[in-house]
Amino acid sequence: MKVAAALVGISFLIAFGERKQGGSVCKDIVIELNNLNENHFLDEADVMKLLEHSGQAIKGIGIDRINLKEIETKLRVDKHILDAQLFGDLKGNLMVRVELRRPIARIVQAEAPDAYIAEDGVVMPVSEKYTSRVMLLSGAYVKKLLELEDLRKTDEGKQLLAMIEFINENKFWKAQIAQMDINQEGKISLFPQVTGQQVEFGKPENIEEKFKKLMIFYKEILPQRGWTKYERVNLEYEGQVIAE
Repeated sequence: MKVAAALVGISFLIAFGERKQGGSVCKDIVIELNNLNENHFLDEADVMKLLEHSGQAIKGIGIDRINLKEIETKLRVDKHILDAQLFGDLKGNLMVRVELRRPIARIVQAEAPDAYIAEDGVVMPVSEKYTSRVMLLSGAYVKKLLELEDLRKTDEGKQLLAMIEFINENKFWKAQIAQMDINQEGKISLFPQVTGQQVEFGKPENIEEKFKKLMIFYKEILPQRGWTKYERVNLEYEGQVIAE
């Protein structure tokens, strides 16, 4: 009896050791998408395809034998994905948590594919599955944005990103500004939804001050002179609003 008990004990230790070494086997893959309700560029099936092309076998493999960090890095290569976290749960599932980027503006071009600018400044491709209703960016300068791939790489890109954020965070301006046209020198013209005037904003500097001047023009000048009297409004000069 003592020998049998000892053998049982030895068998238990060996089995436990093998389990610890092999780890929990991946039975299934569970994908969780953050921001899916706001951003339909990717769905669970798209993420599953990315996993299948990661170069690693997953199902039926011990989770501790899967290079999770490497797969996370490969998932983040897709510009629609902001972050990816992979880990095993107690049921033997591989949990894949993916956070999608949020678009804040759309780059439109006449002779090339469109693209989106995400809230972190990254330029990401459009999708056939989903179109986001955001402000449009046009003009010669947008080619530079596409080449940058990330607006945070330059001071000019950071300024433009700050201006887009300023507009999107203000309910009035977000509803009013439909499009920003940016010329080769980086000067911006705004095209409002309602009033119809082309607003020459200049470079994305002194943003808050310029929008205060534009608000004064809307509240004090247009009601007195008429909403259709002026075709152009220039905000470039400090302390002045020039309307023609």
